Amino acid sequence: MDRDVAEFLKTYKIAIEDSTAAIFAGAGLSKPAGFVNWKELLRDIASDIRLNIDVEYDLIAVAQYHVNENGGNRGKINQTLIDEFTKDAEITDNHKILSRLPIGTYWTTNYDTLIEEALKNEEKRIDAKITIENLAHTKPNNDAIIYKMHGDISLPHEAVLTKDDYENYNSKRQLFTTALQGDLVSKTLLFIGFSFDDPNLGYILSRIRILLEKNQRTHYCFMKKVHRNDFKDESEFQYAEIQQTLKVNDLRRYSIKVLLVNQYEDITAILEKLEQQYKRRNIFVSGSASNYGSWGERRCFEFSSNLSKAIINNGNNIVTGFGIGVGSCVISGALEEVYKKRNQRVEDRLISRPFPQNTTGKIPLKELWTRHRNNMIQSVGISVFIFGNKVGDTSGEIIEANGMIEEFEISLRLGVIPIPIGATGFTARKIWEAVMKDFEQIVLDTSLKGKYELLGDESQPDEVLIRNVIEIINELEKRKK
Repeated sequence: MDRDVAEFLKTYKIAIEDSTAAIFAGAGLSKPAGFVNWKELLRDIASDIRLNIDVEYDLIAVAQYHVNENGGNRGKINQTLIDEFTKDAEITDNHKILSRLPIGTYWTTNYDTLIEEALKNEEKRIDAKITIENLAHTKPNNDAIIYKMHGDISLPHEAVLTKDDYENYNSKRQLFTTALQGDLVSKTLLFIGFSFDDPNLGYILSRIRILLEKNQRTHYCFMKKVHRNDFKDESEFQYAEIQQTLKVNDLRRYSIKVLLVNQYEDITAILEKLEQQYKRRNIFVSGSASNYGSWGERRCFEFSSNLSKAIINNGNNIVTGFGIGVGSCVISGALEEVYKKRNQRVEDRLISRPFPQNTTGKIPLKELWTRHRNNMIQSVGISVFIFGNKVGDTSGEIIEANGMIEEFEISLRLGVIPIPIGATGFTARKIWEAVMKDFEQIVLDTSLKGKYELLGDESQPDEVLIRNVIEIINELEKRKK
């Protein structure tokens, strides 16, 4: 892995965990969804005033010339925006990955609503800031704030596009400038699909550089490396290469590190690694017990509690569904450790989501449970399985926990690494056997096989089993896919 990318993944993951991560999205983020870039957006506009858009670089000026030549009327530009940005478009993989991460701040110069749609698909509550009036009010309990710096397709006549718009920006939208300045100082921004040709951002960055000098916060930017096959002749390529090198070096003045990628698909791969590394910190604990077998109730409860304590002490977070018998011990163990530590919120370290036992709604209870399991497991990188049994609905006999089996299957489908503690018996034993049988495909890292084998050894003391689980978690977190 490229050293700069590795450093970005480490730094930005910490920013996400600290709730100081932000995204700045440009047109390049939306282009793969089917939306046009600025040149294509203004192609007919340029043609109207006898200009060739392919040789024009000052696109803001082109838009202004069109308004000038039409007596100050920007009706066609507004209609062009409506025509282009109300088309059906498919949310990209990059949108999906970003929306799944707990990033609470988005800035964008785009007029489309793809970011909003992606976040809503993840059932997140958004607060879109389109006008300065929106900045005066905050939607309660929001998961993400989206600053539409240049407006939104719902208000095409107010979209920032012409020279007039940019020249009047600080008189009409000054509060956006102020808010962005604050985020550039206090958050770590990832610029994606952004060319840095925007005069507003250039002004803001320069002001921060002057004010903070060498104490600026580090930000990151994706940029596609220029390649020879993108140009007609060698001289054009060499010129573009020089331009890119100069731009990369210039962005360092603003403490923006450029991550050069060979192709745009590499950005998706990096974001996938970011999501994977972030999720590995979150551990799903699946366990239930109506019968405690040879362990006995006391040992079972103590083991469940001590396991969750160890996970919290290791710096990981717990997600659990409050399984019967052992669920309360998992939760109490985690709470005990969280309350010992200062400046930690329970809701950040422990997510407990009990399963509904009855429903009067339209969704059958079994389907509701499946959705519930999917929702919990998609936010984690590792699943730990302990015990796993219940009393049969009709027979009254002790049977395997089919819910745990489903959680194992969901984990595999979502790429979540399972750690079954087979020594606890019951369904966890069955899952451990399945993992050992297909170890290379499920865990991928054969160097961990010995540690997994130990988890199936019933003669091992509880503290050895727990220590081994923590060692596996740490190895999986370090592993680079």
